[in-house]
Amino acid sequence: MHRFLVIVEEADGNYSAYSPDIPGCVATGATREEAEERICEAIEFHIRGLEEDGSPVPRSRSSAIYVAVGRG
Repeated sequence: MHRFLVIVEEADGNYSAYSPDIPGCVATGATREEAEERICEAIEFHIRGLEEDGSPVPRSRSSAIYVAVGRG
């Protein structure tokens, strides 16, 4: 099993998603849920292709944190 950080961003009227550890592997959706579903499918497809080609699967190196600043 492979685990990758996925970033989901709200855009103008839709959502986009990508993984910093898999350059070029992106997805979009009308809703956050749709973008998440599509990026999972895109990553699975990408990894399957790498494995079929005998290429190495990239290691997950990214992480994320939320940082609170200011008062409130």
